[in-house]
Amino acid sequence: MDDKDMINKSMAKIPLIKTSLIEAREKLAQLSPEKRLEWAFEEFDQKFAVTTSFGIQSAVLLNMIHQLNNNQIKVIWVDTGYLPTETYQYADLLAEKLSLEITVIQSSISPARMEALYGKLWANNSLKDLEQYHQIRKVQPLEEAFTKYEITCWASGVRSNQTDNRSSMEILDVIRERLSLRPILEWSQKDIFYYMQKNDLPQHPLFEEGYSTIGDWHSSAPDSNDSLGRKTRFGGLKQECGIHIAEQTNKNTKSD
Repeated sequence: MDDKDMINKSMAKIPLIKTSLIEAREKLAQLSPEKRLEWAFEEFDQKFAVTTSFGIQSAVLLNMIHQLNNNQIKVIWVDTGYLPTETYQYADLLAEKLSLEITVIQSSISPARMEALYGKLWANNSLKDLEQYHQIRKVQPLEEAFTKYEITCWASGVRSNQTDNRSSMEILDVIRERLSLRPILEWSQKDIFYYMQKNDLPQHPLFEEGYSTIGDWHSSAPDSNDSLGRKTRFGGLKQECGIHIAEQTNKNTKSD
């Protein structure tokens, strides 16, 4: 079975799009990030959402939503309960500056209950424990929210140069039986920086402390000579939290 047959087979299970996935990708490749977001909203209406982490580059997509002047697009934030103080403060700052209404979702298991039942899963230097942590605190809450709001297509700020897994991503892919749109997939860190500068967007407070990516306080670190970007996350064991992959695979592990 070739790649086209595999794509058609996967899409046959979820008739979410009017054209073929290949045709949609070809069209989206010709559009700007803003136009890609417009396309998704026109195509899916209230079944389209944007996810945010309020991390280093989150202001970019959020500002694009603001400039579209479209508060009908749902913005979903997965709050793990373990984010840095600076991230919570940054979230309030951006939401107010960009006049955005944020839908905050959390795991049904509180951090205290999770630690009582399973321990500090992030502290065991175990890939299996990290995957369980991410399933509990990130993937499952997001999937439950998508089901609740009947989301069939969602956009995120992933970029192809962030991880090995993301280097093989397309602008539009199928992830866990939903369409995943990546409006700024081709952008570099310079593109992010200049866009934020041009649009007078505030940086995440930890950017000035050398962080190029921010997640939970216990699994994030500033860049160093030995570790840059997503390699600073999760103690170097993983580059992905699981949200942007169809299932847990070896692509999550640290590259040799």
